[in-house]
Amino acid sequence: MYAADFDYYRAGSAAEAADLLKNHPGAKLLAGGHSLIPLLKLRLSAPTALIDIGRVAELRGVTSSGDGIRIGALTTHAEVAASNLVRERCPMLAEAAGLIGDPAVRNRGTVGGNVAHADPASDLPTVLTAAGARFNISGPGGTRSVDANAFFLGMMATALGEHDLLTAIEVPAKQPGQGMAYAKFVHPASRYAVIGVAAVLTATGGTCQSAAIVVGGMVAKPLRASRAEQALVGKPLSSDAIAKAANEAAVDFGDDVIGDLYASAEYRKAVAPVWVKRALVAAAAAV
Repeated sequence: MYAADFDYYRAGSAAEAADLLKNHPGAKLLAGGHSLIPLLKLRLSAPTALIDIGRVAELRGVTSSGDGIRIGALTTHAEVAASNLVRERCPMLAEAAGLIGDPAVRNRGTVGGNVAHADPASDLPTVLTAAGARFNISGPGGTRSVDANAFFLGMMATALGEHDLLTAIEVPAKQPGQGMAYAKFVHPASRYAVIGVAAVLTATGGTCQSAAIVVGGMVAKPLRASRAEQALVGKPLSSDAIAKAANEAAVDFGDDVIGDLYASAEYRKAVAPVWVKRALVAAAAAV
């Protein structure tokens, strides 16, 4: 199927892209295109115009930002996976980026496009929520920074307004005594996450001081496994404590678990604690 007719504009800068968005209601931004182009071809999206930002150099690259990292919205998954800075300061993000799709997808797809699309089965929303990332947004009212918990609103829904441009993502660096890991139940055809679990554990003397456990692929947006977190804090990072915490995660999922042809909601609920445990074991080993 062919896309509906649309106007095409190529932005030379972030400022020009913002102006084009403002002046063309109903327009969509085109970065890597892996999320948008299939929707256009199926006519699930029919924008009045496409604004190509793929050549805006100021929106690309990984740089140091204080103790953390700043990732431009047009940075590709392959660039994130290969970045020594990301591997050093947020290793689970580099790991997750390297698991996305195949080499063609990783070399073309962008971090900004991925998170703006907000597919529940995407890897990066899960990891960035667990890492405590913030999203820098430019819009008609100026610039603002939005926490990951407030950025992802639901199924393919984010805090981005019609005229907003995601410019960069700020990710805190791994701290001393902290371990992090991402565990992924991979769909064999699409490479999306049937279930993805990101875990960040902070421990002192072998005892868990804080925990961030986020599960993707289960409900419409990244889900904090708060009961699992509470079950682990104040406990030694033993295999028994981790197993008990992983089992608690099943309570967090509620009744809104996604089911599809590959994995029913019941199946996802049944196997999710296994993947929570794998992420926690890996994160504990990295402390």
